Amino acid sequence: MRALDPTGDISLWTAAEAAQVTGGQVKGDWEAGGVSIDTRTLVPGDLFVALAAERDGHEFVAQALERGAAAALVSRVPDGVDPARCLIVDAVLPALERLGQAARARTRAKVIAITGSVGKTTAKDMLGKALEGQGNIHVAVASYNNHWGVPLTLARMPRDTDFAVIEIGMSSPGEIAPLSRLARPDVAVITTIAPAHLEAFGVIEGIAAEKAAIFEGLEPGGIAIVPLDPGTSAILTEAAGKYAAEVVTFGEAEGADFQLTDVVLADQTTVMRIASRDGVRLAKLSVAGRHYASNAVAVICAVAAAGADPTQAAMMLSHWQPVAGRGQRERIQLSRTDDIAIELIDDAFNANPASLAAGLEVLAATQPVRGGRRVAVLGEMLELGDQAGAMHAGIADLDAMERVDIVHTCGPLMAHLRNALPEAKRGVHEATAAEMCGAVRRSLRPGDVVLIKGSKGSRISLVVDALRKLGQSVEARA
Repeated sequence: MRALDPTGDISLWTAAEAAQVTGGQVKGDWEAGGVSIDTRTLVPGDLFVALAAERDGHEFVAQALERGAAAALVSRVPDGVDPARCLIVDAVLPALERLGQAARARTRAKVIAITGSVGKTTAKDMLGKALEGQGNIHVAVASYNNHWGVPLTLARMPRDTDFAVIEIGMSSPGEIAPLSRLARPDVAVITTIAPAHLEAFGVIEGIAAEKAAIFEGLEPGGIAIVPLDPGTSAILTEAAGKYAAEVVTFGEAEGADFQLTDVVLADQTTVMRIASRDGVRLAKLSVAGRHYASNAVAVICAVAAAGADPTQAAMMLSHWQPVAGRGQRERIQLSRTDDIAIELIDDAFNANPASLAAGLEVLAATQPVRGGRRVAVLGEMLELGDQAGAMHAGIADLDAMERVDIVHTCGPLMAHLRNALPEAKRGVHEATAAEMCGAVRRSLRPGDVVLIKGSKGSRISLVVDALRKLGQSVEARA
């Protein structure tokens, strides 16, 4: 991320500023135009942060400086590195957090924080697109939503940002509130509550309570946006009422402030009608999916809460497209002849029962060509606790499954779904994603539309890679 300082020079952090806010020591004078934690994506002029993850970031400081980093944030100076190009602190992660706090404090941006069991990254990306043309926007990269991703996103925020979109995630209790307090959002959004990370929380009410902790970081006068859905809405609205000056609800339920009254799915579009206090608004997405419609309503709520134009935002949403692993569609041409091809729906980044149901609904809405079939290749949904087997089997009862022709399953938990399916829908079953690659390749026909989905730990994305290698991806679309 880059920002222009008042003199017109590119500067996000000077050595003196960074030392002051982190409590660190500097011996040289430098200016950084960005903040990086990865030498593979580092841009010349970045401040390299030597975080400890799978490997100690100090091992890569020399490489980062060779690649043009302005300086490195370190707790010790590695051998052979010029101390003049180091910002030396007691501990790297707390220093990054202080850098993020300072970046948040110096900006006048409206900060929007997003969490939820499903759809938070999609909603974050949608919101970035929806706000285009309404100011300078700073949006979290990828799924940078954890204990280092949130402070990194904040530390990268340019001084002149008008709107910042921060994603906040969790995998165990107690993680969301500290990150929200760090971000200090003006608007806090919960996309939805669904059974995910049940091993850590036991019941869905525990998940709702943890997600609702995002409201604890709201700024005075802040606005909470919550889904008005059966089951957990009371938990969310009660928590929001404790911390928010205003609570705005959305969803299909009667009484929602922004009510999704109609959703029409086609092969590559979703058209929706949204009723609110300021009238009825139509919006169109260039991708099929009821879950995308729900995210779009939450986004429009957030835009209005942040003081931007929701009508302009609704128009901009028609230009949004999902990214790889999150519903991106592409045509895989198997030969130089156009009629020998398959269509791939890459939704392999992660899965839980709610997101899998949404993915199958998208598949059901597609229109295969030339005798093709709707094919699902499904990896396991992980971290579901004691009810995992039943939840996998329950996927067979979804309405969308009636329009799916073949279901290939992968992993022991997915055997529960296979056994619950009618025999005619059962495809191949393999123990691992690696084994599934060859089986799927052999089973496909020209014209097939293929959905790939599963939890990240199932490694079902290997099947995506295998299908791309069959031919050339000639058209990415939504």
